Amino acid sequence: MKSNMFSFKVLLFAVALTLLAVTVQSWSNGNLSGSELTRLYNSPVYKAERLKRPLGSSSFMIGPLSHSGVRVTLGDGTKWLIHKGDNYGISSQTVVTRAESLGSNWKVVKTGNFQGRKTVGDFVATGGSNYDFLFDNCHWASIRMMNQ
Repeated sequence: MKSNMFSFKVLLFAVALTLLAVTVQSWSNGNLSGSELTRLYNSPVYKAERLKRPLGSSSFMIGPLSHSGVRVTLGDGTKWLIHKGDNYGISSQTVVTRAESLGSNWKVVKTGNFQGRKTVGDFVATGGSNYDFLFDNCHWASIRMMNQ
């Protein structure tokens, strides 16, 4: 039983690492090397904020007529947006991008202090790789990430 659990965790780690390799932007030029990717994936999250913004160019948010994601702050002060959408990524629909260029239309909905207990990889895995408009969209993913 223990070896099956270990194998599952190793497989989950490999899948999540592969997903991040495809979807994450770098500190510098948008491409992460293996060591940078591993460092980001394993980076502890100290603060997480669930954010919402209007869809597209609209100026209002009403329930599902909005987009949501989670902005995480790492120990080095860098901020990353983890969010989900249809066709956002290649291997996964939950992606990680630098949060520096978020517009003023993003509003904080909920804040959580994770004190380094979870990693960026934990947030990506919790967001999930598949997208479903009704049952596994950006809103459900961001709620799961904040409640983990």
